[in-house]
Amino acid sequence: MKRVKEYKKLFNVEGSINLKELKSTYRGLVKEWHPDKFTDETKKAEAEIVSTKIIDGYHFLVSIAPETKEANLESYKKTITEFQVADWHHKSMTLEVTFSDGNTYEYFGVNKILFGKFINAKSINNFGKRNIFNSFLYRKSKKAAVMA
Repeated sequence: MKRVKEYKKLFNVEGSINLKELKSTYRGLVKEWHPDKFTDETKKAEAEIVSTKIIDGYHFLVSIAPETKEANLESYKKTITEFQVADWHHKSMTLEVTFSDGNTYEYFGVNKILFGKFINAKSINNFGKRNIFNSFLYRKSKKAAVMA
């Protein structure tokens, strides 16, 4: 959740994310912080760091925007209902779950106690469906690899 708040603050987003407004703000910030605008090496180095953060923040916020989630809802529901949990990692309130179809989702705000219950459940798939997958802010962090 810290990352969500940090990026929302960077883009002056309050409440729900509007993709049109986000894109406009993103373009303005990229123009303002583009490293080629600066001649001083110190400022140029700072601008490179800030512009990287702006780009990362934009992609992150797009991935959790309601419009993005709505567009991908059918695929998400298919993954959590038809495929098994293949792997998981928990780090500072973020649970990353990889499913057997190759898709990986991040769930924000999952504390250690709930994570402990998740990994110790008789069926982590059923526990996840009941307590995590539809209850927490999430984003798709990795797509399934495409077989040639």
